[in-house]
Amino acid sequence: MANLNFNTTNSTFRQLLGNGLRYKIPAFQRDYSWSADEWDDLWQDIMAMFDEEGEESHYMGYLVLQSSDSKQFDIIDGQQRITTISLMILSSLAVLQDIANDGHDTENNTKRLEYLRNSYIGYVDPVTLIPRSKLELNRHNNRFYQTYLVPLETPPQRGLNSSEHLLRKAFLWFKDQIGNYAKKHGAKVAGFIDTIVDKLFFTVITVTDELNAFKVFETLNARGVRLSATDLLKNYLFSIISSSITHDTELKSLEETWEKIVGELGSESFPEFLRIYWNSKNKLVRKSDLFKTIRKKITTKEQAFSLIRSLNSSSLIYAALRNANDDFWTPDERSWLAELQMFNVRQPLAMLMASFAKFGENEREIFTKILRYVSILSFRYNVICNMQTHDQERLYSEIAFKLSNNEIQTLNEVCAILETIYPSDQTFKASFSDKELKTTNSRNKKIVRYILFKIEKQQSGQDFDFESSSYNLEHILPENPSEEWSYINDQSFERSLYRLGNITPLETSINRDLGNVAYSKKIEAYRSSVFKITNNIPVHYDEWSEDKITARQRQMANIACGIWKVNLS
Repeated sequence: MANLNFNTTNSTFRQLLGNGLRYKIPAFQRDYSWSADEWDDLWQDIMAMFDEEGEESHYMGYLVLQSSDSKQFDIIDGQQRITTISLMILSSLAVLQDIANDGHDTENNTKRLEYLRNSYIGYVDPVTLIPRSKLELNRHNNRFYQTYLVPLETPPQRGLNSSEHLLRKAFLWFKDQIGNYAKKHGAKVAGFIDTIVDKLFFTVITVTDELNAFKVFETLNARGVRLSATDLLKNYLFSIISSSITHDTELKSLEETWEKIVGELGSESFPEFLRIYWNSKNKLVRKSDLFKTIRKKITTKEQAFSLIRSLNSSSLIYAALRNANDDFWTPDERSWLAELQMFNVRQPLAMLMASFAKFGENEREIFTKILRYVSILSFRYNVICNMQTHDQERLYSEIAFKLSNNEIQTLNEVCAILETIYPSDQTFKASFSDKELKTTNSRNKKIVRYILFKIEKQQSGQDFDFESSSYNLEHILPENPSEEWSYINDQSFERSLYRLGNITPLETSINRDLGNVAYSKKIEAYRSSVFKITNNIPVHYDEWSEDKITARQRQMANIACGIWKVNLS
């Protein structure tokens, strides 16, 4: 991760909070959301450490902090875990307080209580009785945390928001567990806390600003570690909005809008949506530069408001574009979107969003034609020719930008740009003639079925359901050939097995009985098939070899060129 200003350490909870440092959950970070399932999982993990053969420590995952002075840290990711451990310690202190109040070794238990509070929670000012805690929660949770939980006051049951209810329930849940564990022995409670603060440890990544935090998120997410770049962007936008005079009702409405967007898309899908949305209205931005670009361009309250509202309206069409079965689409549109999903092609999404914004309401037929063109282009460009997706995405983004800025107005103008990346018939036929798709991969298998059934429809006029289990893919040269196929050497077998010319559709009932028998025996079954492209095989080929596979695939390429073809000029 070049050019990042950050450091990484492994730290126990004692090292994090057992010092003079303070931690703050940003005001607009998501509310506390853990419930009994997560509490119990953590509790069971902790209890397992106390077993005779238990682990010496328990890994709590990544903790991303932001600080400019190394004294006060914003918790960018990990707030649910830190808050829960804090609640567990507060519950332990409440148990100690009850034990002391009941007259059990009152003096020593009071000393334990104050020592542990000062070490891991903070202290209560003896004059003002205002808590000075090491941890500050977000704007919806901090008042309850500081007013009731830090000073160990009995929390109320009414007048709480949903996350405050969860904080209250967590506090009481852990208090019950720790009370049952300690059996009124204050030393056991203190020993419990002393153990977990040393045995619970995090990988702590500390960054200096939001931009570095966002880059850390992108890098870790690429490595399979899910962190919330969504929350980071929310904090940035809402900090701009709240920095000027904003009515609470207005801010609440905006938060509800944000949660609605994230709720519809999911926090993991939101960053991808944000990039596609941005590229549908602006010049192409790489994923690694997205947050930097937004931070540079969105600097005022009005711009932040406008962005969130625009995201809200655009999220619906984005979600629909990612769901071919959405009732929003016509049957034709549904089939082409399903093809894009099957091809696993996302590069056109920004252009499709811009196209729908431009034509979807009053000129829907233009959007529908663009969608059809994109599906056929994607099949040629991505599935068969395997051409560079970077060039393709750049061109789609160019069209999106020009549509959004009214630089192009018509279908012909869109098509004229698309034509520059449309593979020629010659290029397409050459690539199709050599195409190999390993059907051991489920997506490849689906695409092969799709291709063969499309060719069948063109040849026979019959529209079979290519996803039906009534039909299988038959490898003419079998995947596990018998001795009868020994005339085909190993090199030829490797080159031929998964070529399209070696595969044909066949009824499941027939395919089941064929196995790896010789070609001379297979052709009798092929003659009885309902598929024209299958019962034509014995008509044209009296034997089966690499040359015959090549010849059949070239013929298929000629047919395919006419099926997947549009005139973009």
